[in-house]
Amino acid sequence: MECVRQLTNDLYWVGGDDRRLELFENIHPIPRGVSYNAYVLLDTATVLFDTADWSICRQFLENVEAVLDGRPLNYLIINHVEPDHAASIEEVLLRHPETKVISNEKAFTLMHQFGFDMGDRAEVVKEGDTRNFGKHTIAFVAAPMVHWPEAMVSFDTTTGTLFSADAFGSFGALGGRIFNDEVDFERDWLDDARRYYTNIVGKYGPHVMDLLNKASSLDIKMICPLHGPVWRNNIDWFIDKYIHWASYEPEEKGVLLVYASMYGNTESAASVFAARLAEKGMTNIAMYDVSKTDTSYLIADAFKYSHIVIASVTYNLNIYPKMMTFLDHMRLLHVQNRTVGIIENGSWACTVGTLIHNYLDEEMRGITVLQDGVTINSRMTAGQNRTMNDLVDAVIDSMKD
Repeated sequence: MECVRQLTNDLYWVGGDDRRLELFENIHPIPRGVSYNAYVLLDTATVLFDTADWSICRQFLENVEAVLDGRPLNYLIINHVEPDHAASIEEVLLRHPETKVISNEKAFTLMHQFGFDMGDRAEVVKEGDTRNFGKHTIAFVAAPMVHWPEAMVSFDTTTGTLFSADAFGSFGALGGRIFNDEVDFERDWLDDARRYYTNIVGKYGPHVMDLLNKASSLDIKMICPLHGPVWRNNIDWFIDKYIHWASYEPEEKGVLLVYASMYGNTESAASVFAARLAEKGMTNIAMYDVSKTDTSYLIADAFKYSHIVIASVTYNLNIYPKMMTFLDHMRLLHVQNRTVGIIENGSWACTVGTLIHNYLDEEMRGITVLQDGVTINSRMTAGQNRTMNDLVDAVIDSMKD
């Protein structure tokens, strides 16, 4: 049975939800599932925008056929060739030998690598090209490295609809509520949208800014991403979030406190820091155990907050392995423009604070490390009260700049 939603008079959502997948790209937890979006335009010619992951292929194909209602499928536009959107290309073309495939040269190269040989079905487009399908004219805009090199977006100049590929997407199954105004997005979806962007696209901020600059010249009335809700109002609010994320500027003043603790002593010190920070009036604190929290959540909050405080035990004269993973992901995803405080702990050779400081200085950019760190030997005592208070004051003072 088909499960479709009509978006406009002649545009339909024909995607589906996957609630069984536990790890997106086999790395990022998605406890709320994920949607794979595709769209059919019924004009003088019929147009399918992208396909879907193999996991929902059956539902996707039923949806497409229901919307076509016996009409041929004239065109398939491929904006992004990653398999979670392109896996069903072959199934579509087997059912519709009449279909022409529109995409860019790099995309067709990748399709060939994945085993899709388009032959004379291929119609190559480039930046600035347009195609008219009747009432609707689609313009093609290159979006390289957002987040694959072949990515492009398609813009319906007639209705102001942007088919945005992986841009403006989010983790989370839709559950029938397709539009952003059918959910409380800020309350229920923003965290997943941030975690999606920062971990999937976050490394490519300059490329995203290039796309945002192109999009600023378009009269966008609706955004149709390949994951997550379709945006039909409040679009500027979501674009502003993307500007913050793509420019690596924090969304808000606050502290991400990440601790690594083997026996609870470093955790206790981190709790003392958080309590004293709150006593000073800074209550916007997100506190995580690095050993129990997937790194994708930590990265999302590293993009969100202005300050990061790292509390770590020394492990084999080095940085605690789970903390090292977090730091490495910060580097790989180009987290920058942040102020960092360090709390170190060690029972006989406390080296972790210096190692973290050196890593941040040498391997990352745009990171300001506060000199007022805290050193603990095994467990915090009254002797560390002054340095702990100094770190709290240093964090709060740095927020005034």
